[in-house]
Amino acid sequence: MHSIAARFVANRTATAGAACLTVIAVCILAGPALVPFDSEQVFWDAIGDGPSFLTRHFFGTDTHGRDLLSRTLEGGRVSLAVGVVAAAVSVIIGLIYGAVAGFVGGRVDGVMMRFVDVLYCLPFMFFAIILTLVFGRNLVLIFVAIGAVGWLTMARIVRAQAMSLRSEEFISAARVAGASRSRIIAAHIAPNLIGPVVVYAALTVPNMILVESFLSFLGLGVQEPQASWGTLVAEGAGVMETAPWILLFPGSVLTLTLLSLNAIADGIRDALDVRVS
Repeated sequence: MHSIAARFVANRTATAGAACLTVIAVCILAGPALVPFDSEQVFWDAIGDGPSFLTRHFFGTDTHGRDLLSRTLEGGRVSLAVGVVAAAVSVIIGLIYGAVAGFVGGRVDGVMMRFVDVLYCLPFMFFAIILTLVFGRNLVLIFVAIGAVGWLTMARIVRAQAMSLRSEEFISAARVAGASRSRIIAAHIAPNLIGPVVVYAALTVPNMILVESFLSFLGLGVQEPQASWGTLVAEGAGVMETAPWILLFPGSVLTLTLLSLNAIADGIRDALDVRVS
């Protein structure tokens, strides 16, 4: 464990990403205490005003006169929550599905993986949009819907690892000892998949945030008055010629967060010496 941490710290890009993400996360979580304005408070005399230290609207205001900094921090809480929860859902589904398919093998594996192939034929974003429309625009259901379409690659990775593990001596010993298939999968297969799972989970979080942002940009995700980075970018894109700060600040924070998460994921992958294809 110490050597893994040392390899991660030695990766300057990864440590810089971790430091940057920590600062962003602290600001997002401490937002209500840091910003003097509520995210839904309307300033009628400052609609569409640019950044100003005098008025304490450090990011300016949006087209409705709301403080953009507080909106950006609120949007960050929503987008990060979607990313983490949706990634967790996709990893859990993919881990269970792939472990069962890879360990059981035979016809069961064939049927299960053909189902995965069929789902792969559907465009990821199109499928996410369909699930969002079916389940509605409830925030919790958005978490589940996005996560429910992101497990396919995880299932394939876990299946390949499980197929290589089922021929190991400790698996044969568990069979001889009378352990059931479910017991072997839970106690022996799944724990040995931690490396690839952790790496892919880290890679999945920024992807889930991007999916949520795109859905919200299209108007299918988070709805007003609640904010996410996607809704803020969508609003800013519509007025970028007259009020560029409305797009610049939320877009920059979103981009910086995604870059940091990807840098951390690459650092974890290199530290664990795991290759995810």
